[in-house]
Amino acid sequence: MGTVVQLKNQINDSYFQLRDSVEDKLVLTEEKIKSKLASDVELVEKMTDYHIKTGGKRLRALLTLGAAKLCGYSKGSRDVNLAACVELIHSATLMHDDVIDAGVVRRGKETLNKVWDNHSSVLIGDYLLSRCFEMMVEDGNLEVLKLLSSTSSKIAQGEVLQLQHKGEVDMLEETYLKIISAKTAELFAAATKVGAILSDVDTKEKDALEFYGRNLGLTFQIADDTLDYNSDLKLFGKKVGQDFFEGKITLPIILLFQNIDFEEKKLLIKIFKKNIRNKDDFNKIIILIKKYDIIKECYQKAQHYINLASNSLTIFKDSKEKEILKSLTSFSLARNF
Repeated sequence: MGTVVQLKNQINDSYFQLRDSVEDKLVLTEEKIKSKLASDVELVEKMTDYHIKTGGKRLRALLTLGAAKLCGYSKGSRDVNLAACVELIHSATLMHDDVIDAGVVRRGKETLNKVWDNHSSVLIGDYLLSRCFEMMVEDGNLEVLKLLSSTSSKIAQGEVLQLQHKGEVDMLEETYLKIISAKTAELFAAATKVGAILSDVDTKEKDALEFYGRNLGLTFQIADDTLDYNSDLKLFGKKVGQDFFEGKITLPIILLFQNIDFEEKKLLIKIFKKNIRNKDDFNKIIILIKKYDIIKECYQKAQHYINLASNSLTIFKDSKEKEILKSLTSFSLARNF
């Protein structure tokens, strides 16, 4: 936890520095998102408007805009269109995710499926994806279309893989990494690579930004999963233990299972076999996590991906944009919002 305390101010600054550096483009991206979600169907309009008002960090859109700026893109609005597209893919996956997990809180507010119903939420998610494909076609670049359509497919496969392993406390760490690579890191990688593609840079620079985004995404998801056992609603925007109550097996539980003794393993298995887990169950897990210092181990593993992401930017010449993206790797680990 010391890592979080030491880096908190510096890290949050890096996120806002990225926002500030592409502020004009981000405003246009928000406008593009709103225009693309407009509909004559009243329920679609209400639900998409509610979703927009829940906010969000817009981190994936920022990555596309930041990567494009790093690579020298300055003319035209393709970066705005694709940043909006990437963000809408993310939004669609969240809507589907909340239905699968029976989620009730997202970004500190009730989820769409909680306010309306599962059927409507799935259809709105589909609506967002259909808009995304319209935007890909509008861009007219086959490489972009291939990348983002492939990314959407991989995200869906990641969701299925996670569902397949739900409740398996003895899940291999390798399986967990496959899940978060597909569910989270693929879109981060696509967001940064898209910025390079529209800038028409060399393949090595495209690959470097894709590698950067993928490792940033892995760091982000490991931090997200760890915060679930080490945060609160005000700081994090979701209930403490949400993953636990939904039966998701994430890195803290995987590492815990590797460290605990036989009797503790029996307890862990018993708890996750329950259809419904309660606060007392969660408190028992928290005691074990603290006993074996699991949070620290999670952050140590995330640090490996921070280093990979940061090092991938060395091929780019020194610039303000490069430094911001480099420092953003630490934000993904130690963010407090």
